[in-house]
Amino acid sequence: MSAPRIPSELRAATQILWDYHDLKHELEPADVAIGLGSHDLGVATFTAELYQRGVVPRILFTGANAPTTIERFPRGEAVHYTEHAVALGVPPADIVVEPAATNTGENITLARAALADQQLSVETVILVSRPYQQRRAFATCRKLWPDVRPICASLPLPLDQYVDAIGDPDRVLNMLVGDTQRIELFAAKGFAIPQDLPDEVRGAYRLLVDAGYTRRLIAE
Repeated sequence: MSAPRIPSELRAATQILWDYHDLKHELEPADVAIGLGSHDLGVATFTAELYQRGVVPRILFTGANAPTTIERFPRGEAVHYTEHAVALGVPPADIVVEPAATNTGENITLARAALADQQLSVETVILVSRPYQQRRAFATCRKLWPDVRPICASLPLPLDQYVDAIGDPDRVLNMLVGDTQRIELFAAKGFAIPQDLPDEVRGAYRLLVDAGYTRRLIAE
């Protein structure tokens, strides 16, 4: 049986949102790579790869659980990410574990506190996230940790290959819609810096909402 795919009539709109959230930052050496907890183990894989390539001297994983991760990572996102990175060859001594964050804002503030507790000086951070979380992670970091320079990165996969890796296009589309809603909503609430939302992105977002991809929307 073939793998589930993005509905053909929604493929173009999905690509628009996918491209919008990919900030296309160029990687460069940084003080730490922070892997933001989620259902996507590829975040831990790519964070470990950055360490092994010598891009960063240490990594931090942050995350407790969300409803979308409790079954897959029952001991918490940061703990499972750490175990995965160690299995890939990262020394435990070079990993900081922050196991309490339950949202992106807490990912940033608690990661900042954990690094400060270890008296680690940080000027540039690489935020490793799901591809469609890059823009929100960047905006949140700029708001809550303005004295560092964030570089956003994800496991470099094109949209269809990412969907195949996750194995659930409905989950990916719902997450894309939810993250797009949060760009303006969280800026209005003071959780993140404002960012432009082009008309093309608004139209693609509305098309997916009208198609029923609303599970990750929150009340405005």
